[in-house]
Parts: sequence; C-alpha cells; structure tokens
Amino acid sequence: MTYVIGASCVDIMDRSCVEECPVDCIYEGERKLYINPMECIDCGACEVACPEQAITVDRKADPDFRADNRTFFTEVLPGRDSALGSPGGATPLGPVGVDTPLVSGR
Repeated sequence: MTYVIGASCVDIMDRSCVEECPVDCIYEGERKLYINPMECIDCGACEVACPEQAITVDRKADPDFRADNRTFFTEVLPGRDSALGSPGGATPLGPVGVDTPLVSGR
C-alpha cells in the first residue's frame, strides 16, 4: 500500500510532507505534489505532516487521484520526451514543472 496526494494539494503545495519523507519519493509538478508508488515505503510520515489532509493511503484515496498519481510517473507528461518512471529521488531531479491532464484541467 502506498500513499496518494489528492485534490486539496492542487495550488497549495505546502511541502511539509516533502520534509518528512525519509525516502525522497514526493515529486513536484507545477500545481501539485505526487508520491512515487514505486519508491514509497509506506511509512505514513507524509500523511501526518500534511496540514491540508491531502494525503491518504491508496486504498482509501479518490480513485481518480489514485490513478492520476500513477499517471504522473508512468505516462509521458506534456513537454517531456519520456515517462518519469522511478528516478530514485525527487531532490536531485528538482521540480518537474508540469502536471497530469487531470490536474492541469482543474
């Protein structure tokens, strides 16, 4: 089970979760943060740290945002040549600067 960042993060991006994540698996889009399901260790530190209550376990997450979270890593995003995949940490990559179609369309 991994964690998913939902709708209440769009245009907020408090980033408290990023500071608490021990494995650096929270990536920054343009308007929202995304948790890499292949890198998340299911520790729950991000969920507790989020003041917006935007993070939940994937089995309880909104199905649209659960799918959207995976899309950020598995599909080619606008302006990119390839899918992000599992780069092994968000910090070295830096902000991705683009969101999924679901978030961009809001």
